[in-house]
Amino acid sequence: QVQLVESGGGLVQPGGSLRLSCAASRSVFSFSTMGWYRQAPGNKRELVATITSDGKTDYADSVKGRFTISRDNAKDTMYLQMNSLKPEDTAVYYCNAKGYFGRGLYWGQGTQVTVSS
Repeated sequence: QVQLVESGGGLVQPGGSLRLSCAASRSVFSFSTMGWYRQAPGNKRELVATITSDGKTDYADSVKGRFTISRDNAKDTMYLQMNSLKPEDTAVYYCNAKGYFGRGLYWGQGTQVTVSS
């Protein structure tokens, strides 16, 4: 099966930055869309950002202008650069990937991001 492994989470002060990585066990070209989701305790899991195989990106309104999603095809890795972090960004962040023709939907194990002074 496809495996997605997140890394890069941790504790950061408000206004700080983190870069999350999602390493895939197969080529990112095998996915039509990849994305980042997050879930805080007591909250629903929400979409943060997505990127398609041709590089089209989309962002939740709450992170526009602060977060950037990208892919490194040579490394089979997706990234989420998070700048100007706020306490409300605190959540477990999950990597997601969708296959072509509805053939797969995959999730990573999640990585904790805590924004606190």
